[in-house]
Amino acid sequence: QRDGDVVDVDGISPVTFDLLPGIYRVALRHRNHLGAMTLNGIALGTVPLTVDLSLAATATFGTDARKSITGSFPALALWQGDVTRNNQIKYIGGTNDRDPILVRVGGTSPTNTVSGYFPEDCNLDGTVKYTGGANDRDPILLNIGGSVPTNIRNGQVP
Repeated sequence: QRDGDVVDVDGISPVTFDLLPGIYRVALRHRNHLGAMTLNGIALGTVPLTVDLSLAATATFGTDARKSITGSFPALALWQGDVTRNNQIKYIGGTNDRDPILVRVGGTSPTNTVSGYFPEDCNLDGTVKYTGGANDRDPILLNIGGSVPTNIRNGQVP
């Protein structure tokens, strides 16, 4: 959901899993974000349980698996920009995440926009936009470090 909650396909019910009670690591992936997974096992069973990956107190596997966001609800969030869904965010070079945005808007006119639910919509506003304000290219650059376009951010879920 827009507030970061993960719910079942009906939009309100908690997510359920058909598995035996036990200790599990919980991982979360989203269409164009790098996934995050709990560092420690979580006891899952028949009683509903909330696993809040937005809290710093919820340790995650790997290094720097979540991004700190500020605003009205400071929290940790998944890194956005894995347009190619290859478990890394890359701004330039082969299999980068920037070029598919340009292709989605038509390839020859970077000022075009396309509305819809596409992996190239990095900021999740319903519009794929290559240039201008609120474009989908800038978050990729920011999430690899902002000033060195050759940096790569690798996903932390094995």
